[in-house]
Amino acid sequence: MNIIEELQQLDPRDPGRWPLAVRLGAAAASFVALALLLSYLIVYKDKDPQLEQKRAEERTLRDTFRTKHRKAVNLEIYEQQLKDIERSFGALLRQLPGKTEVPSLLIDISQTGLAAGLDESLFQPAPEEKKDFYAELPIKIRLTGNYHDFGEFVSGIAALPRIVTLHQIEIKSAKSTAFDQLTLDLTARTYRYLDEDEITAVEDERRKREKKKPRG
Repeated sequence: MNIIEELQQLDPRDPGRWPLAVRLGAAAASFVALALLLSYLIVYKDKDPQLEQKRAEERTLRDTFRTKHRKAVNLEIYEQQLKDIERSFGALLRQLPGKTEVPSLLIDISQTGLAAGLDESLFQPAPEEKKDFYAELPIKIRLTGNYHDFGEFVSGIAALPRIVTLHQIEIKSAKSTAFDQLTLDLTARTYRYLDEDEITAVEDERRKREKKKPRG
């Protein structure tokens, strides 16, 4: 009779009658199982929070890697987009006059109204409003004429080589015997770029205002 047949004939309900070798083997197996269970409870269980933390860190690192990998793959596309933006910005910046060019631009705006056949009763530049790298110059304008003349004036403003925008437009009947005579009130805004000294002054003024703000 071989060992397998002997094991098959053992009565699990009466281990006391098992052969000594089998009883010793069963005791050894029980001891090993108990030792593994205790190892899990004492060592692994205590380390479980740390293990979960490391797994979370691993997931975060994997997500970061995937994000950076996508950016690296699309780096050339991003660089080309940046060049396109810089080129477009440069084209817009060239449409902004410098400080010395503003007087001639104001003359161009006024002449555009006169060339459209409009009577100019008000042309009043207001103080500049300085922004980050440019300044806005509002101009209050009042013109008298008909709708056709107004349309020609607006077309002429749009054709100027510098950026001029029209705001607060109001059209009303003129105090005249001519039925088609209207008054156009509006604010034209033109823009100029600031030189380096002016930009520095704007930044210094902003920092001063931020320091004066009450801290919560």
